[in-house]
Amino acid sequence: QVQLVESGGGLVQAGGSLRLSCAPSGRTFTTYAMVWFRQAPGKEREFVAHISWSGDSTDYEDSVKGRFSISRDSAKNAKNTVYLQMNDLNPEDTAVYYCAASQYGSTLGDRRRTNWWDYWGQGTQVTVSS
Repeated sequence: QVQLVESGGGLVQAGGSLRLSCAPSGRTFTTYAMVWFRQAPGKEREFVAHISWSGDSTDYEDSVKGRFSISRDSAKNAKNTVYLQMNDLNPEDTAVYYCAASQYGSTLGDRRRTNWWDYWGQGTQVTVSS
C-alpha cells in the first residue's frame, strides 16, 4: 500500500518554528515531484510549496516566501523524505498541512491544483497561537 505519512505538526507561538516531514512508504518516490498544501478551517486546500524530483527546483506561495523552505532527502538509500521548515510562523499559518506526490512534471498552474497530485498523506495539524 502506497502511503505518505506527515509528522512534525503541533502548537507553537507566533514567531516560532516547526519542521514538517513527509515520509513515503510502499514505493519509491525518488522520481516524483512533491508538494505541500494546507487547509484552514472553512477554507479550500491551498498550495504552499513544491520541490522537483531532483530537488533542484522549488517554488512557494507568496505568503510563505522567505519564511518556509522545502527540501528533500535525496541521498542514496535514503527514504526520500520531504521536509517543510517553517519559520516566523503567524496565526494565519494555522491549518492542516498535507504532502502529495506526482510522477509528472507540472507548470506553475498545474501544481497549484489539488487534482494534479496522485498520492496524498493524511495531514498534520499546525496551530500558531498569537
